[in-house]
Amino acid sequence: MLRLTWVQPEDLLGHELHQAEQDGREPSAVAARWRAAGGPGAPLRAGASSVPASPYLRVLARDLLDELADLPGRLAEVEPTELARIKELCPAWPSASAAAPASEARLEASWLGRAAGCLLGKPVEKLPLDGIRQLARATGNWPLSTWFTARGLPDELARRHPWNRRSAATSLAENIDGMPEDDDLNYPLLNLLLLTRYGKEFTAADVARLWLDVLPAGRTFTAERVAYRNLLCGIEPPRTARHRNPFREWIGALIRADVHGWTNPGDPAAAAEQAHRDATLTHTANGVYAAMFTAAAIAEAATGGHDVHHCLRTGLTVVPPASRLARAVRHAIQLASSTRDFDAVVDELHTAHRTYHWVHAIPNTALIAAALTHADGDFTGSICRAVAGGLDTDSTGATAGSIAGVLAGHPTALPDRWTTPLKNRLTTSVGDFNGIGFDALAHLTHREAHRS
Repeated sequence: MLRLTWVQPEDLLGHELHQAEQDGREPSAVAARWRAAGGPGAPLRAGASSVPASPYLRVLARDLLDELADLPGRLAEVEPTELARIKELCPAWPSASAAAPASEARLEASWLGRAAGCLLGKPVEKLPLDGIRQLARATGNWPLSTWFTARGLPDELARRHPWNRRSAATSLAENIDGMPEDDDLNYPLLNLLLLTRYGKEFTAADVARLWLDVLPAGRTFTAERVAYRNLLCGIEPPRTARHRNPFREWIGALIRADVHGWTNPGDPAAAAEQAHRDATLTHTANGVYAAMFTAAAIAEAATGGHDVHHCLRTGLTVVPPASRLARAVRHAIQLASSTRDFDAVVDELHTAHRTYHWVHAIPNTALIAAALTHADGDFTGSICRAVAGGLDTDSTGATAGSIAGVLAGHPTALPDRWTTPLKNRLTTSVGDFNGIGFDALAHLTHREAHRS
């Protein structure tokens, strides 16, 4: 029997109960009713299969998901999703400005950086932090400085901490042959298509139309899969982000944000507003802020006139300062600035964010900011620190690599060991992009950045 993950109400309810606790709703009465009816007490691990629920439990789960959505939240005033309210809460919202030059070479470096950082993190995605450290140490690669490898790895350790099943065949040092398909690269491709079809004034409905036309449903995960399902059920954005979607503050919108920064060099306000329109198809509040933060930071970096610390500060100007994401990023930057040992930084971040799922936007955005800060924007240092920090390793590596790559300014500024194995070739199931080179993607991105 085919079990569809991330969409069945009985699988979603545990995650929604956890989300309610985090965003200031009071879910205890709903949780008690669910347990009394025989529902599982803990959230299903994202992507895992569960035993099909009885018809009664499935109907009850739907009702309870809707009931939870209607509960008032104590954080609603400081964590809005509407753009006008976000701007009201951001006293340093950047002034709109005309796009500044960003060379194709700088954009190519950022595309390459995104791919390399993603590929570095793929084999250890879903592994616990201690497992990542043990695997790297066992092969003489700690502190992390190059690709993971299975060569010389003790069999017992390999059994205890197996590589990501889907990724090991294409992402270990001995197996890399171009950039394999990954959603962290699919979404930037989709957003290039989005700008080509609809221009920079696209709407969330335009994003939805493009997804239904081009994006295979099986290539979506967590919040994106729920929103996709909602679209097929006739639900329109922005309700697609809220309806029975407990993943709406996870990392999905963040990994779609780069193109919005790349195409608005020197204009972080415009980049953040584009990212907001994209993100609200699938996400709310902190999930949206993570995308806006990333887009604004990349837009500021794309001109080449600022260091990484200035760019991260710019990213924070588009995030409500009292939100959990802003507080987490500020803490991460302060910690990385004052602590010599990055392992100690990571350990403290994991402790501070232990209640969040490893795919949640808050701990992952904090880790990205810490990695970039601690490495002072250096490319190798940034992607290796991001991946060594655990959590959603391919996604944090990708975003750190994109920002560090655009700051580096040219493909030749990235060490050959990261770019040569990519072979200037990207595999994807999106549109006609399969096999495209990163130089061609930079050309297309540059065209969209300066298209009137």
